[in-house]
Amino acid sequence: MLEGIDLDIRTGEMLAIVGASGVGKSTFLHILGALDRPTSGKVFYGDTDVFSLDGDRLAKFRNGHVGFVFQFHHLLPEFSALENVMMPALIRKSAQGEAEKQATRALTDVGLGNRLHHRPGELSGGEQQRVAVARALMLGPDVVLADEPTGNLDSHTGEAVHDLLQSINKTKRITFIIVTHNDKLAHRADRVLRMTEGRLVQEK
Repeated sequence: MLEGIDLDIRTGEMLAIVGASGVGKSTFLHILGALDRPTSGKVFYGDTDVFSLDGDRLAKFRNGHVGFVFQFHHLLPEFSALENVMMPALIRKSAQGEAEKQATRALTDVGLGNRLHHRPGELSGGEQQRVAVARALMLGPDVVLADEPTGNLDSHTGEAVHDLLQSINKTKRITFIIVTHNDKLAHRADRVLRMTEGRLVQEK
């Protein structure tokens, strides 16, 4: 259960949220991403109170402004890396050719320009997570919400993925909010908040 949270998130910052399992970190991220609706309180993106939007407008807002990266990449195994990354654009009814160009750029940006036509089973764990990052970036979101994005990777691969997220954050000025158990990686962020019993306390 979350309570008493009053937080301003700055455009272009990398914010890490740490804490024990079960304290509400993922719930908080899901509310920020408009995947779950809070029982009280408001979430603003700029001047937009996202939960004042009806279902269709909320889905459109989420699709256009928010990217998601999860601990498990959730790639569709029967589709190539390129096809997986194209999905958000196709859901938005973009033309096939334009979606393919955008997905190619996104995969190239994460270092997988030579792996476009490989299926997830033909990629390493780190490469699969890079595909998930590319998919999150596909539509040029304002913010990317990452829930334990390196939690399923070994330490070396996890650091490489975190380096990638930091690089994208700095070069593209996309806001990143990352939930992680890894304090070492968290403290490379601009700001670290610790969640305890549904409340946030600033550490850095």
